[in-house]
Amino acid sequence: MEIEVETENVVPDTSVVIDGRVSRLVEEGYLEGKKILVPKAVVAELEYQANRGRETGFAGLQELQELQRLAEEGLVEVELVGERPGLEEIRLARSGEIDAMIRKVAEEHDATLITSDKVQAETAKAEGIPVVYIEPIVRVDETEIERMMPDNAMSLHLKENVPPMAKVGRPGEWRLVELRPEPCDREELERWAREVIEKAHADEKSFVEIDRGGATVVQLRDMRISIARPPFSDGWEITAVRPVVKVSLDDYDLSEELKKRLKEKAEGILVAGPPGSGKSTFCAALAEFYADQGKVVKTMESPRDLQVSDRVTQYAPLDGDMEKTADILLLVRPDYTIYDEVRKTRDFEIFADMRLAGVGMIGVVHATRPIDAIQRLIGRVDLGMVPQVVDTVIFIEDGEIKKVYEVDLKVKVPTGMTEEDLARPVVEVRDFGTGELEYEIYTYGEEIFVVPVKETETREETATERLAAKVLENEVRRFVGSAPVEIEVRGSKAVVRVPEHMVPMVIGKKGRNVEDIEARTGLKIRVEPLERGPEIGAPEETEGKVVEVESGEEFPMRIVEDGEYVRLSLGDRFSGRPVKIFVDGDYLFTATVGNSGEIRVNKDTSVGERLVEALRKGAEIEARTVP
Repeated sequence: MEIEVETENVVPDTSVVIDGRVSRLVEEGYLEGKKILVPKAVVAELEYQANRGRETGFAGLQELQELQRLAEEGLVEVELVGERPGLEEIRLARSGEIDAMIRKVAEEHDATLITSDKVQAETAKAEGIPVVYIEPIVRVDETEIERMMPDNAMSLHLKENVPPMAKVGRPGEWRLVELRPEPCDREELERWAREVIEKAHADEKSFVEIDRGGATVVQLRDMRISIARPPFSDGWEITAVRPVVKVSLDDYDLSEELKKRLKEKAEGILVAGPPGSGKSTFCAALAEFYADQGKVVKTMESPRDLQVSDRVTQYAPLDGDMEKTADILLLVRPDYTIYDEVRKTRDFEIFADMRLAGVGMIGVVHATRPIDAIQRLIGRVDLGMVPQVVDTVIFIEDGEIKKVYEVDLKVKVPTGMTEEDLARPVVEVRDFGTGELEYEIYTYGEEIFVVPVKETETREETATERLAAKVLENEVRRFVGSAPVEIEVRGSKAVVRVPEHMVPMVIGKKGRNVEDIEARTGLKIRVEPLERGPEIGAPEETEGKVVEVESGEEFPMRIVEDGEYVRLSLGDRFSGRPVKIFVDGDYLFTATVGNSGEIRVNKDTSVGERLVEALRKGAEIEARTVP
């Protein structure tokens, strides 16, 4: 590009410094004999960006260093001028505060402003300031990273002090290969990163997607490049990823039934699979498939890297927030939207909101098993709403469709249960190809369970029975704590076995505890004593004695601290007789022995508290009959 600068002084703004255009103009002779006045506002803005870890800041500071080198060679004069802006002015850079300070420097020094910012150039002309506008151009036709990427590679991995590596092959058969024995050094990585940034700013089909402290993500045509540097990472690292192939839906050999479902019924689709399995490639093919059907298709991506035709509009997070993007899309009303990728809770909520608003949704989800994609919805979407949000799951592995699920809601008795009063809403997950029911999802007790329906012939109990036993055990432990419990479930009936002394606790007064458990689990329960020796968690027994005053005989007495009570077991022969209780010889209280040969003392009473204290101290406790 031919440029002509009539004034002796030139003032570059931030845009041309970041692009590295000023040093090139010096080297090409266009600024020969000129004095380059670098506004301190430019330096401050670049320093601010670099401190925040933004690659643009580092690129601009490197350009200023290059200008100083050229000045030392006598090719040009360089001088810092103007006022340094405050922090508030730097933060307001987007509103034009820094640009205004730069134009003021050019005006005060009768200088020509050089910029690649169209708005800056037009504003300078309006203020009567001489200006040279330079159209952004690509510094190199192809960056070093693009040249380094092998033809059959999916990704390029460059790290400081490590030889450059590339992942080559095809889905399912990737291998990591070394591109050269010499390790990358920091200077190389900084130079390659700068090339990428410059091309992204200059190329209309490339852009900087993310620029944050220590991390920059660039979409360079069809290549996504992530740049990491300290302090975010332990060293400089550049990772470049690109789609290996662009395919159509016909390449997946879909059955006619599946094609018909995609055309006519599937409107909430999750495309799941492990990383690198080909999920995004399939979604791109699916987007083109729907576009061919005359559907309006959009995407929600961060970063935007799906390889789709121009008829599919790709949206990024608006102001860094995908929810705002969703608000715009709800106004646009596309037929289908691809959400790449659905990972965090807020992503699932946005996906569900758009689907329930009537938009066909396709979500990309990381999952190691097909059912995992649905499980990630649980707790984030009401169970009854799951089939309305997701009706189809397509699992991709090694670039192929390995499994397709259809999801539906039925009100029925879950598989393995028999009582009609156990009917409830059940989410059914069926294999689309065979129609076979593989999973049921429903609430049991107060929890949501994903229950596999397919059972091997060698199993003695169904998954539903195992689930019922788990829920029932949780209910019983409210009464017995950590004491041993055995649960046996057969259909809608169950046997609960607990230590003998805990049977009354589980049954409750007039059977109320059991009734409550039956109502919560839907099972018919029988409580039996656990026939075992001394158990962990059983009440600790203490020996005392009974003194028969009339005869002077002594008898052993069992003292058991049990739940809410302390039980003094004297034996049947003392039933109905009044006795006095003494602790270390001191009178404590008088009570009548019950028909079972026991005296029960509530721990919450004053007498009970004193008795518990005596047990803790190991005091001697005795009962004396009343003559």
